[in-house]
Amino acid sequence: MDFPERFSNLPAYAFPRLRALLDHHAPGGDVVHMTIGEPKHDFPSWVTDEIVAHAGLFRSYPQNEGTDALRGAISGWINRRYGVSMDPDTQIMALNGTREGLYNAAMALCPETKNGQQPVILTPNPFYQVYMVAALSVGAEPVFVSATAATGHLPDYASLPAEVLNRTTIAYICSPANPQGAVATREYWVELIQLAEQYDFRIFADECYSEIYRDSAPIGVLSVAQEIGADVERIILFNSLSKRSNLAGLRSGFIAGGPETIKHAKQLRSYSGAPLPGPLQAAAARVWADEEHVVENRRLYQEKYTIADDVLGSVQGYMSPEAGFFLWLPVDNGEEAALKLWRETGVRVLPGAYLAQGDAGQNPGETYVRVALVAPKEDTGKALITLRDCLYG
Repeated sequence: MDFPERFSNLPAYAFPRLRALLDHHAPGGDVVHMTIGEPKHDFPSWVTDEIVAHAGLFRSYPQNEGTDALRGAISGWINRRYGVSMDPDTQIMALNGTREGLYNAAMALCPETKNGQQPVILTPNPFYQVYMVAALSVGAEPVFVSATAATGHLPDYASLPAEVLNRTTIAYICSPANPQGAVATREYWVELIQLAEQYDFRIFADECYSEIYRDSAPIGVLSVAQEIGADVERIILFNSLSKRSNLAGLRSGFIAGGPETIKHAKQLRSYSGAPLPGPLQAAAARVWADEEHVVENRRLYQEKYTIADDVLGSVQGYMSPEAGFFLWLPVDNGEEAALKLWRETGVRVLPGAYLAQGDAGQNPGETYVRVALVAPKEDTGKALITLRDCLYG
């Protein structure tokens, strides 16, 4: 039986690769998981009550694009957070988590050719793996643009040659960045939007970490796009409750953009989508409308930023993240460091190379490990001391 060749050379997903690296070795101590970005803080206690109160909706097929209440709550949040008004009926669609949307939006919006050639989809490098697979699924060429210390840990798409940009249809950008925690400035967004207008491509802005930050809220692409009068069809925003509200399992995300963009996304989703069950949509609507729990959640992460700075601040090359909940720690070799840490201490981290692709023979994640600050602060502090003493002692 034949299988599509475009997927035949995909690298293994990061976490199966990690298991293959570590699991045939015994841990050197009590196991501490710092690999996956799965929040461990409490979510609001009333979420369960909302689900139970609306349990009768399990009898009915859920509304595919999201209930009026859910889309209205998302629209209200966008307005409060970014100062941008978006029509909940024509400019917002609910998602079953943003991974679905980040993938399906490429399916719905990437043309088969551009200027008579194979289309290009740009992705930062390191990157969230769905960006690459979405590009391959639509027959586009994924172009990986290194996001390193030299570029402020964000991709410099403007540095690409015109022959690449002329074929570009979509540019993925994650801000705050996973894994580095870098935040796109207003100037960065303006340059990217102007580049997109010059070369006629769309920006897929993955802002899932937007509500976890140190001092001031990261500026969002929608705010900048409105300020400079950009085409509303060019900017597509994705966000979710997974990090903001510690509800990764609720699977409430959204896509927001221009009416034509959302029309195409809805058309595809009517066939391929897996809508959120009704009781979960009801709970999600209340969560999007509440900010009190988000403020408390952010405070807990801010405490862990301070702990990380205190423990690791003297490490050469340590970069304190601006936002998000990952540390991107410099090492000589990420795989060797992760294996050493596991075998000697039981602390489990992710080699940075597993989140990136080789670029001209160099993998920009090869000399890093990613560390998730999702555990309670006491556990996080102890684990970071163990990590420091093992890798940098």
